[in-house]
Amino acid sequence: MFVILVYDTAVERNPTVLRTCRKYLHWTQRSVFQGELSAAQFRALMAALHTTINPDYDSIVAYTTRSPEMIETTTLGVPLGGPGDIL
Repeated sequence: MFVILVYDTAVERNPTVLRTCRKYLHWTQRSVFQGELSAAQFRALMAALHTTINPDYDSIVAYTTRSPEMIETTTLGVPLGGPGDIL
């Protein structure tokens, strides 16, 4: 599945969430990641993030689709991130 993940977390948790996301997805910009994951990888990512965040304060939204071809993307300004090596 193709995943777009967006997070908004407390500043003290940002580095941990960032490192976790980089293990699975490509950094797109600031707190946005995307990439192809299996169902098992997606479950593992979400479980790891669940143990990292404070659900009373932080927010993580994951959008899933079958393939990136099903999403039309338009970028204004400087494109950040992009496909690269996943840590």
